[in-house]
Amino acid sequence: MGLTSNKVLALAVLSAVLLFAGTVWLWPRLARRSWPAVGGRVGLLLATQLALFAAVGLAANQAFGFYASWADLFGQEKDQGVVVDHTPGEGPLEVVGSRRVPGAGGARPQAGGRIQQVDLVGRTTRIATPAYVYLPPEYFQPRYRTHRFPAAVVLTGYPGTASALVEKLHYPRTALELARAGRAKPMILVMLRPTVAPPRDTECVDIPGGPQTESFFAKDLPEALRTHYRVTEKPGGLGIIGNSTGGYCALKIALHHPGVYAAGAGLSAYYKAPIDATTGDLFQGDKELRDRADLWWYLEHMPAPDTSLLVTSSKLGESNYTDTLKFIERVKDTGLTRISSIILESGGHNFNTWRREIPATLEWMSERLDGRGK
Repeated sequence: MGLTSNKVLALAVLSAVLLFAGTVWLWPRLARRSWPAVGGRVGLLLATQLALFAAVGLAANQAFGFYASWADLFGQEKDQGVVVDHTPGEGPLEVVGSRRVPGAGGARPQAGGRIQQVDLVGRTTRIATPAYVYLPPEYFQPRYRTHRFPAAVVLTGYPGTASALVEKLHYPRTALELARAGRAKPMILVMLRPTVAPPRDTECVDIPGGPQTESFFAKDLPEALRTHYRVTEKPGGLGIIGNSTGGYCALKIALHHPGVYAAGAGLSAYYKAPIDATTGDLFQGDKELRDRADLWWYLEHMPAPDTSLLVTSSKLGESNYTDTLKFIERVKDTGLTRISSIILESGGHNFNTWRREIPATLEWMSERLDGRGK
């Protein structure tokens, strides 16, 4: 049974309940001052607490999508290391499965769109990662057979799971509903996590001697998309969205590479790469690299890029609220980079908050991407 299976969660909850009941029932029998009785009490307490923590941890993982599998939990992600030959006519992407869009009923792709599960391998960085690609209904319709679509890269937080963007945050379903209502252009969504070298949190940095994560998102991924899908080749046809760590990555990559990404949206983002046990030493003493990863420093010391940014926060529940207001003012001071915001009255750092922000974010992104189709 998988880590995110409801059966595993139910078994953990049942074990915790039974151990608690067993502890209450057996406690009088273990009240003696003998070593076996003391050992029994200690064992019951430890087993009950472990079962309780396991149940809470599994429930939290299902709610927030921290880990997708047991291998992911223990840093042994089995989806990594996919090798794709780069022979003429072949590119760094392999389709491994497809399915309909959740919420689109039993519709054919021409009516409800399609989600493809793919394996990506960076041509220059050799980074390998799984992803989901949402193709809108128009992609399969005869009158659009030569049309090239705008696309948005969508990133999770850390560690995150790409499937959560489909199943919990409902990006494809929302994009489909917005397009049907005429509130957004049909666009391709490429959904993955920024953790492309698990279990390490690379913060989308080109780490000296390590994973070249920023180059993967700035060079390899756009190249792969345009090779395998009808993604517009115009400079204004590609955007990037993310939440939490993915939000920081989206803002940074849009700022650093405005010629690649016309817009970047950071939901509950932060504005400077942290250094902790999950990241390790990202910069290896390289001050220039460290400064570039600090969005505050970048906006103050580098030429303002011609791009559009969106940031989100909540007055109550988000720790980034004050920083977000300051970031808005900092961007406005540049005079060239454009900034928009979504500020909720309340909402925590969780999926429910982001589901409330995603429709407006996709509308905003659609307005800023060139969808004229060439």
